[in-house]
Amino acid sequence: MTEDLDHRFSSLTWDQIKILDQVLAEVIPIHGRGNFPTLDVKPKDIIHVVKEQLIEKQINVRDIRLNGSTASHILVKQNGTSYKDLDIIFGVELPSELEFQVVKEAVLNCLLDFLPKCVNKEKITAQTMKDAYVQKMVKVSTDHDRWSLISLSNNSGKNVELKFVNSLRRQFEFSVDSFQIILDSILNVYRATDCKLTADSHPTVIAESMYGDFNEAMDHLKYKLISTRNPEEIRGGGLLKYSNLLVRDFKPADEAEIKSLERYMCSRFFIDFPDVAEQQRKIESYLRNHFIGEEKSKYDYLMTLRGVVNESTVCLMGHERRQTLNMITILALKVLGEQNIIPNAANVTCYYQPAPYISDRNFSNYYIAHGQPPVIYQPYPFHIQMQSGMV
Repeated sequence: MTEDLDHRFSSLTWDQIKILDQVLAEVIPIHGRGNFPTLDVKPKDIIHVVKEQLIEKQINVRDIRLNGSTASHILVKQNGTSYKDLDIIFGVELPSELEFQVVKEAVLNCLLDFLPKCVNKEKITAQTMKDAYVQKMVKVSTDHDRWSLISLSNNSGKNVELKFVNSLRRQFEFSVDSFQIILDSILNVYRATDCKLTADSHPTVIAESMYGDFNEAMDHLKYKLISTRNPEEIRGGGLLKYSNLLVRDFKPADEAEIKSLERYMCSRFFIDFPDVAEQQRKIESYLRNHFIGEEKSKYDYLMTLRGVVNESTVCLMGHERRQTLNMITILALKVLGEQNIIPNAANVTCYYQPAPYISDRNFSNYYIAHGQPPVIYQPYPFHIQMQSGMV
């Protein structure tokens, strides 16, 4: 291993291995649609049966990794880092479309093993299992990226996401979610009947930071700092994740650099989602997937996102920018309505269209409340101006 590569890796401590073991042994319900029963799945079990099925189908498995927020939670639990999706990466060879299909069928067939024993499995097809238990499936096949994703449904948002990666240029958004824990050594222990995990007898488990410098990324995670590289390479620019980190009290590692990075984030987001309807669908999807059980944080998130877009968007025409800002504002007001929350009237300014018979040039059609920075409501056209970027 070269010196440069050494900086990317670190061994887990015994305490971290214990948390990893708890995560892999936790029973996660995979909820079925309609009358299909709930599957009780331990990550270590589904990883094993999927791997065995792939090997049987002659799909080469390089390694298996735990990725993203779950890995971050294991490495630094004490700073309150939480995780929802369980993101498991199988490093595989996918040279042709045939292998993509083999991987999909292997996973769906594996789910049959987790059905209750009383269920007659003979007439249940792979398509039936897909319709019953898969939340989403993604396949990417380009010159630089070849991978697929199968996400298994969980009603509380803790989806089991199985990703099969031949190649993927960009595997992280920010340094704090750049960690991958290589699971092969601990999986071997689970398969060996005579081996147990103890402080004196446990395998060496390696973690890698895809950000590059493991210790630097760990400092960012411990002290809740935001840093990334080349956000223009990330689909969506990392804009939605960045706003989420801000809401969770993460701070930029470099205040001077972050403003430049924000502009790249916004530019890439609007390149990938140029239409305001696409932008809205993407934001609403992000809210559904990342704020389950955190409904009260949605408004703060949307207004934080709005502030970043307002301050750092340089690639849109004026009317396009206003459309996006208005769309985010409407989503924020919708969230307030769903939570039955009425904004403090002392901080709200209402603009209205004067009646046509009011011709006095000195007629004042607005009132600005004193105190905190106001929310300005103007229905003609609908627009809210955040003077500080936040409410």
